[in-house]
Amino acid sequence: MRAMRKPIFLAALLLSGTAQAAPMQPPVTDQFLLDQLELAEEIEGRVDGDLNGDGDLDTVFVVSSPDERHLYVVLSYHGEVDIGHEPAGDFKLEPDPLGPAGLTINKGVLTIKDLTGGTTALSATYRYRAVKTKERQRMRLIGLDATVYSRTYAHDGNEMSWNVATGDTITTLLKLTGTGEDRGYDKLYTRKFKRPVRTIYMEDTPGAEEELIGVTKAK
Repeated sequence: MRAMRKPIFLAALLLSGTAQAAPMQPPVTDQFLLDQLELAEEIEGRVDGDLNGDGDLDTVFVVSSPDERHLYVVLSYHGEVDIGHEPAGDFKLEPDPLGPAGLTINKGVLTIKDLTGGTTALSATYRYRAVKTKERQRMRLIGLDATVYSRTYAHDGNEMSWNVATGDTITTLLKLTGTGEDRGYDKLYTRKFKRPVRTIYMEDTPGAEEELIGVTKAK
């Protein structure tokens, strides 16, 4: 969704609750999501699962258009007097997908796998957990993996695995080998090091390719 429409969408979400008690709040309906879309927008994908351990099904979905893709996380809640949904995070995905983003929720961890680009591709994997802050529950980045490579084996590549929660980072050079149908990549010069641990919420998710370039150029 375009930046100018984001507040409108979140406001509609906050108004979707009802004033009644319930043992479990169902996830956001497909129809509610479709009702918020504008011309040329579509739901690229969604997944439901319990992100914060309260037993309610939360929802993660991607809204895409010809020039933009935006991921949203919506937490369901139920209290003594009301039930509803509240936003917990969102960020922009790369706009040139080579297929829909892969969305999974397992043991409270949200994993997003996204492949973008063209002949030169960027494979990015983001991992998040829900955490409580003074204001609300938010999604915190706990892991970011990135790989840049040639889908036609035209050049070398690089990959990075960053455990944001511990700072542990691994970088590797993907060295092009072979010729013709035997072309492939060898993993060379693996480097392990620690980065400073910091809190990164979903809205502040750094660009996967920019992070990869930054750590591979660092001495």
